[in-house]
Amino acid sequence: MPYAVAALYQFVPLPDFRALREPLRDLCEGLGLKGSLLLAHEGLNGTISGLPDAIDRFVDELRNGPLFGGRLDGLELKLSTATDMPFRRLKIRLKKEIVTLGDNIADPTRRVGTYVAPADWNELLAAPDVLVIDTRNAFEVEMGTFEGAVDPKMARFSDFRDFAKSALDPARHKKIAMFCTGGIRCEKASSYLLSHGFEQVYHLKGGILRYLEDIPESDSRWRGGCFVFDERVALGHGLVEQTPVRETETSGSCDE
Repeated sequence: MPYAVAALYQFVPLPDFRALREPLRDLCEGLGLKGSLLLAHEGLNGTISGLPDAIDRFVDELRNGPLFGGRLDGLELKLSTATDMPFRRLKIRLKKEIVTLGDNIADPTRRVGTYVAPADWNELLAAPDVLVIDTRNAFEVEMGTFEGAVDPKMARFSDFRDFAKSALDPARHKKIAMFCTGGIRCEKASSYLLSHGFEQVYHLKGGILRYLEDIPESDSRWRGGCFVFDERVALGHGLVEQTPVRETETSGSCDE
């Protein structure tokens, strides 16, 4: 039986995030799960893997159980499979941010850009007045991206602030569309741009993973593989494991 892999996140106020760490660890260990989860004041982020039934029980507990008390009812979830366990251990870390940008003004719990469904993404890519930006790190972009997307050539996500200051202008860039692996970095980036005067900011709902899951390869504007932060390294259309074009060290989370 293949392993199930759940990539998940939600921006939601968690003032008690420190107290949640050990109960969350107990839940994962009791279900035999491995992976990486990040907890912060602003929410939960991570990727976790185990047997399909265990992943189903884990997700149900997050959404409906007493641990989070219904606060994760808007959990963004992408499910895929792996032939072998893609993680070596379980890591649950406390962070200042669940995805590190380093700007307190950017607050996705209050304001984010306009979500674009995968079914509508190709139309937005084709619009001549839209600047499309890949908000992932440079090594991820090298493995695969959407046709025509701008690569900010970032070493880490926090570099997005410098890129925005040097390359983007609210007066010239009236419409900006962004994408990332699962959607979390785009939520933080869109909140940042909106807080700095940009008016029309869009981002791909569910990220590249949702697009690869929903859009047939024959209709796709995606080229290459989508880097994932586990030992599968890359996924293709249908979220099928894909042989990467080069070996890349994996870290288990996309907080940077």
